Amino acid sequence: MVKLLRIGIVGCGAIGSSLAKEIVTNFGNLASLVALFDIRPEKAQFLSGKLTKSGKLCAANLDILIKRSDLVIEASSAKAAWEIARRSLSSGRKVMIMSVGGIVDHSNELPALALKNNAQVYFPSGAISGIDALKAANIAGVKKVVLTTRKNPNAFKGVEYVERNFKLSGLKKDKLLFSGKAADAVKYFPQNINVAAVLGLAAIGMNKTQVRIIASPYVNRNIHEVLIESKAARIFTRTENILHPQNPKTSYLAVLSAIATLKQILEPVKIGT
Repeated sequence: MVKLLRIGIVGCGAIGSSLAKEIVTNFGNLASLVALFDIRPEKAQFLSGKLTKSGKLCAANLDILIKRSDLVIEASSAKAAWEIARRSLSSGRKVMIMSVGGIVDHSNELPALALKNNAQVYFPSGAISGIDALKAANIAGVKKVVLTTRKNPNAFKGVEYVERNFKLSGLKKDKLLFSGKAADAVKYFPQNINVAAVLGLAAIGMNKTQVRIIASPYVNRNIHEVLIESKAARIFTRTENILHPQNPKTSYLAVLSAIATLKQILEPVKIGT
């Protein structure tokens, strides 16, 4: 018999809920959803009730969820991501991180902690294409990585950096909100630009990876363009994302990327770099 991978999910918002439903619906022969935790217990209770008749998936705290799980999926926030990863890895658990921007300040600690505890960390590609080519090109040497992101002004509601520096209501033309290194982008846009963190971690680092963020009233999709220049190839990708139906700050592809990563973990045949 195949031993089922026990999965716990931290964060029961749009992303966590989507992943939980997918695991229960389509991964039952390979994995088992064993725990849910959210800082708002009612969200975990609501999701648990939708997924099981008993409604007993809720964990009273993070430590209980970690103890029950083989794989912990972080789907909470950038502020909480490192603490969840640290405690999970310290207990020898595998971890999948969705809020990648919350990990970048600890990118040097992460591999050592995982190695020490015989654990693994997974970062889904998220809402961009080209990570496979970037990783391959980086073997030969990458010279430049530039991410240009365009989103509708509504996607930046509640972003402190934007509301402090720009007035986006009634915007009639494209507005450049940020141009600089990925390390700063993930600090100023913790919920909007996890793809910048993935790009930075995959190749030349957060300080060398460049990011441009544009508010555009002409678009109703989250658009990410990635330019990569390397000794092996010049690569350009453009991804026009459908917004997640429950969270317009998140692209639907970001959730699907996590599901695809889970398939890579579970299935015996791995496809792609």
